[in-house]
Amino acid sequence: MDEVAGAIADPVRREILLMLRDEPRSAGQIAERFAISRPAVSRHLRVLRSAGLVADAADGRRRVYTLVTAPIDELAGWLARLTAPAGWQHRLDALETEVHRTRRERQNAARHIRSEKESA
Repeated sequence: MDEVAGAIADPVRREILLMLRDEPRSAGQIAERFAISRPAVSRHLRVLRSAGLVADAADGRRRVYTLVTAPIDELAGWLARLTAPAGWQHRLDALETEVHRTRRERQNAARHIRSEKESA
């Protein structure tokens, strides 16, 4: 997970991943999108490959890269746990709902009693 987080920390690498989400691309196609040198793009691809986020295959003289999303699942799970409400938060939310429901029922009962007195 640490290697994946480190790999996606760089904005160029995140952009590469977004490019590969749509379709596999050659290293040359990827490099064309950036105002950095091809060796720099190659280094970014190496980091992504090392983290398991991309796979590459030879296609003649060029390398074609594809997105691999499995390593992101562990990180996504951890982030979901981080942003999920704590155990007590669920209980407090349920208590708040119950308080509002009880308050509403009491107000409705009081209105009903008032209307009965007025009609009598």
